[in-house]
Amino acid sequence: MRKNILNKIDLHKFVSRTAQNGSVPGTVEYIGKPRLEDVRINVLEYDASKTAEIHPLSSVKELEDYLVHPGIKWVQITGVHNPEILNELGNMFGIFSLDLEDIANTTQRPRIEEREGYIFLIFKILQINQDSRDVNIEQVSIILGANYVISFHETTTKSFESLSNRILTSKGRVRKMKCDYLLFTIIDLIVDHYFTVIEEIGENIEEIEEELITSPGQASQEAIYKIKRRLGYVKKTIWPAREVLNQIHRSDHPFINDETRIYFRNNYDHTIQIIETIESLRDLTSGMMDLYLSTVSYKMNEVMKVLTIFSTIFIPLSFFAGVYGMNFKSIPELEFQNGYAMFWGIMILITSVMLIYFRRKKWL
Repeated sequence: MRKNILNKIDLHKFVSRTAQNGSVPGTVEYIGKPRLEDVRINVLEYDASKTAEIHPLSSVKELEDYLVHPGIKWVQITGVHNPEILNELGNMFGIFSLDLEDIANTTQRPRIEEREGYIFLIFKILQINQDSRDVNIEQVSIILGANYVISFHETTTKSFESLSNRILTSKGRVRKMKCDYLLFTIIDLIVDHYFTVIEEIGENIEEIEEELITSPGQASQEAIYKIKRRLGYVKKTIWPAREVLNQIHRSDHPFINDETRIYFRNNYDHTIQIIETIESLRDLTSGMMDLYLSTVSYKMNEVMKVLTIFSTIFIPLSFFAGVYGMNFKSIPELEFQNGYAMFWGIMILITSVMLIYFRRKKWL
């Protein structure tokens, strides 16, 4: 029995929207699902020599005390629906007003902007809700500075919490490298989620294929259409992300170090692999639709064949029954003593001959 792996997808994330008519360019206005929760600010600071620490903050102003500390700071902003907080962050870090506007607009496509004092990136993260099986799409905006990374998240995700915990408990490469490597680990996590979604879509396709062979129905057709549309959405998310990673890999910005470029190249290769997989899965879904139509057509032909055989058998029988059912007085056979038995004998003989003929022709 096929399980419904993926239900819905956030279609509004793929329909770009802008601020209200008449707004001045650079006006920070939240565009996305209505949210009522408070914006949360965490600062994770670490270096290769001391223990990493994470600090929850109650206001943007508290950030000033941590920015003067040595080491690398990862500023995590959970919630982009408060324009006042975004403007405060923009003033503190010198973020261009148009970039702030794009951070608050959750319908932006993945892209990169190289500014004089920072690099601004936008990605989309795909996550599967384990309870509802919906595909959640969230925008992640990232600012890469000289010794800090600011990430803007729409909601709290366990994936980024796991990355924070890994940094807190490990003294691996991320603790020894610079900020651009932290940027790589964030992007790598996002790309890994692409693989997870594609893998589950692939499993769903296999289950639908089995269902098409055994018992195709209207539900199978709807499932194929939904998966094909879903693959189009995922491709629209990953395709521009590939270009972003290619630009990071080739960037000569001073915040991207030569020793880190190979890691971004790895991310770029992964996105190419995902896009190729998407194309293969889309070809499979197209083939599945053809298989569905062929299977339905075959089953209908089988039904029509049976009905045609029955009709063919009853045509001569109906002819004889019609002839001897006429109300003429001078039908010679009506006077036969064994006429009724002869009639049934002829009927059975005709039916038997036709069935034998059909079987030899392998029509039965």
